[in-house]
Amino acid sequence: MIPAPTGATRLHVIVGDPIAQVRSPAGVSAAFAARGHDGILVPVQVAPADLPDFLSVATRLKNLDGIVVTIPHKFACYQACTSATERAHFLRTVNLMRRRADGSWHGDMVDGLGFVGAARAKGIDPQGMRALLVGAGGAGSAIALALVEAGVRELAIHDSATERRDALIGRLNALGKAPIRTGTMDPAGFDFVANATPAGMKDGDPLPVDVARLAPASYCGCVITKPEISPFIAAARRIGCVTGTGTDMYQQHQSIMVDFLLGAEGA
Repeated sequence: MIPAPTGATRLHVIVGDPIAQVRSPAGVSAAFAARGHDGILVPVQVAPADLPDFLSVATRLKNLDGIVVTIPHKFACYQACTSATERAHFLRTVNLMRRRADGSWHGDMVDGLGFVGAARAKGIDPQGMRALLVGAGGAGSAIALALVEAGVRELAIHDSATERRDALIGRLNALGKAPIRTGTMDPAGFDFVANATPAGMKDGDPLPVDVARLAPASYCGCVITKPEISPFIAAARRIGCVTGTGTDMYQQHQSIMVDFLLGAEGA
């Protein structure tokens, strides 16, 4: 049970646009309570044009200790951090910001850890697999890096924003760990298919891949939390694929998020 907040309760916010789909406020607030920390996480909806004003105010709120970042603010919030983890610097994006002792922000990006963790929880090890990733935004970038670090044999990335896609492919290829190339909506021949786009959050959204080309032995993962079973995941299940939902991903990285938000400066 989450205790009722008081004037001493430490505040964390999750910022996005839209925001109604997020699942983390209750879970993170309960995790704070379980660790004996008097803190809560609350959602705030901020349009991209208003983000600079929001961050300016947030920096001046003396009882605001952390910010969780969701679409579409992950790249912009990285720019607001004065320090960040190595992976956040590599990706130039964050989904977590923690207040430093001097009042500035320290960032991290853990979406990829949650996504790969969800696959492993279903008995799927990406090592040696051919992977297709749809979406090279904040979450997609983090998932791409996590898949490369998990040892995929090859990674293909598809995104209609070609400049963003190509920049990510170039940075990942520079690591020299696996060949990274441009992908398409055709998942044929891939062992691991990841949707890191919002496709499926709204009725009538197109599917991120041509599901008729999926192999039943492929693993299919999705970042969407609302609906809990996205149309892509529903279609993959009908084919017989092992799947991971956005909620599975969140459950894997909730403890990582809380560790970071409550951690010592620089951790």
